[in-house]
Amino acid sequence: MSSSQPTFNDRSALWAQLQQGARQWDMVIVGGGIIGAGILREAARRGLRAVLLEQRDFAWGTSSRSSKMVHGGLRYILQGDIQLTRESLQERERLLKEAPGLIDRMGYYFTVRKGRFPGRISFSLLLAFYDLMAGIKDHHYLKRGDVQQRFPGIESQGLRGACYYTDTVTDDARLVLRILQEAIAAGGQAANYVKVENLLKTGDRVDGVVAVNTETGERASIKAKAVINATGTWADRLRNEVNPEVRVRPLRGSHLVLARSRLPVQDCLTIFHPRDKRPVFAFPWEGATVIGTTDLDHDQDPDAEATISSSEVDYLLEAVADQFPQHAISRDDIISTWSGVRPVIGSDKSKDPSKERRNHAVWVDNGLVTVTGGKLTTFRKIALDAINAATGTLGELKVSEPDEAVFRIPATGGSAIGTADEPWAQRLAGRYGARATELFDGAGEAERTKIDDTEFCLAECRWAARNESVVHLDDLLLRRTRLGSLLHRGGEAIFPALERICAEELHWDPARWEAELARYREIWSRHYYLPVT
Repeated sequence: MSSSQPTFNDRSALWAQLQQGARQWDMVIVGGGIIGAGILREAARRGLRAVLLEQRDFAWGTSSRSSKMVHGGLRYILQGDIQLTRESLQERERLLKEAPGLIDRMGYYFTVRKGRFPGRISFSLLLAFYDLMAGIKDHHYLKRGDVQQRFPGIESQGLRGACYYTDTVTDDARLVLRILQEAIAAGGQAANYVKVENLLKTGDRVDGVVAVNTETGERASIKAKAVINATGTWADRLRNEVNPEVRVRPLRGSHLVLARSRLPVQDCLTIFHPRDKRPVFAFPWEGATVIGTTDLDHDQDPDAEATISSSEVDYLLEAVADQFPQHAISRDDIISTWSGVRPVIGSDKSKDPSKERRNHAVWVDNGLVTVTGGKLTTFRKIALDAINAATGTLGELKVSEPDEAVFRIPATGGSAIGTADEPWAQRLAGRYGARATELFDGAGEAERTKIDDTEFCLAECRWAARNESVVHLDDLLLRRTRLGSLLHRGGEAIFPALERICAEELHWDPARWEAELARYREIWSRHYYLPVT
C-alpha cells in the first residue's frame, strides 16, 4: 500500500540534490544517532530546512548498542546530580505516554543481603525520593520467598529480600528510527552512508560541510546557516578543525545475550559484581535475556566497530555465576554480544569510568555547534540545547506544531493492524506509528508470524527494506530489526526468506545477495559474537 507521507527520504534523490547545491539549507546535522535524530525532529518542528548526514547507518554507533534503558539513573542521585535525575525521570514519563509499545515500563529488583550495603531502609528511602521526582509511587519491598519465586535459581545465601521499583526498556535503534520518521514527516531530510569529511568556512566561520557518499565515492559541498556536530564519540574529530580541545572520554560497555530458556527473568535484577561491587543487570529484552554492562576506557580506533573482549565475557559470566550458580551459564550459552562506546565528557582519566558524570555539553566554535555526552533518556532536552545554541546564526525560531510531543500518538489497535494479539499490536504501533497498518498490509500471511521466541516477524523486514533506507544486510538484521542479535548464528535460519525479500524490495540479484551475506557474516562474527581468541 502506498502512502502520501514518506517514511524515509529517497537516498539517491536526496544525494543528487545535495550534489547540485541548489538548495540553501538552514541546518546541517552531522551524526545519525539519538541526539542527531532528536535535533532533526526539533529543527523540522520549527520549520527549518534541515538535513541530517550519517557516515554509516542510522543508529550505527552507541545508539544501537546501549543498555536499552530509558531511565532516571539512581546512581546520579548518589553522585549529587539531582537535576539530571529529575530531568531524566520527567522525560522517561513523557516517552512512556507518547510511545507505548516502544518505551515500556519494566520492574527492577535490588536484592538485600545480610551484611551488604545498602540495606533495606536506606535503599527504600532512595526509591521513595526517586518516585517522588517521577510523580509516581510503585516501589515496594519483597520478602525472600517472593524473590526466589520471581528469579528461580537465585543464590539464597544471605538473601533477605529485594527492593522493587520501575524504570523503562526500549529498542534503542528503533527509537532513533521512529524519531527520524517523525522528523521526515514534518519536513526534515536524512541520509545514511554520507560522511562529512571536513568543514566549509568563509574566513574563519563555519558555513557548511564537505560530504562524501561512501557507497559511490562522490563528493558534495553543502552550504548551511548552521552546522551541528552531533557525532558522539567522534565529536572531537570534527570540532578539532576549529578548536584543538579533546573533551570526549570514550567508555565501552559490553553485553551478553542468552536464550530466555537458559536464564529466565521476567524483570531486571541488579547484580553487584563479586569482584568490584559494580552493578550489572540481568534483564529481559526482545524475548531473550541480556547481561550487562561493563564500563571501560575504549582506546581503539573509533571508526572500527566496538567489540567485546574475552576478559569482559569472563567478567559478565562471573556476575551471573555469583547470582545464579545453579544455571551453570557458560560461553556455550551465549547467542550474541554487543559493545557500545559512550561519549562521556571526561574529567580525569585516572578517575573510575563508572564515576564519570553523564551530563551533556554544548560548545560553539566559530559557528560550529558541537553537542556530545548525555543520556539516551534526555535526547529531547539535549536537542533543544543544541538548537538554542544555533540561534545566533538562525535568528528567532518559532515552533509550528501545537505541542512539544516527539511522537504523534497513533490511533491503531489490533483490529486496525490486522492481529488479534493486542500487546503485539501495541508494540507495532509504538515502533512504526501510524504506518503499522501498512506494514501488515504489505506482507503475506506467513510473514506476519513471530519468528521463534522473538517479537519480530518477516513483515517488518519487508517493510524496512521497502521504506527505511536499508543499504546493507547488516542494516536490516542489526538495526531495523534485532534478529541478528536474537537468533542463533546471526539469523542463519531465515536467510532464504530474507534473500527473497531483498530481491523483491531492494532488487538484489544473487551476486549482490552473496556479497551482502559475506559482509554481514564477517561483521556479526567479529563484533556481535564471542571474541576471536
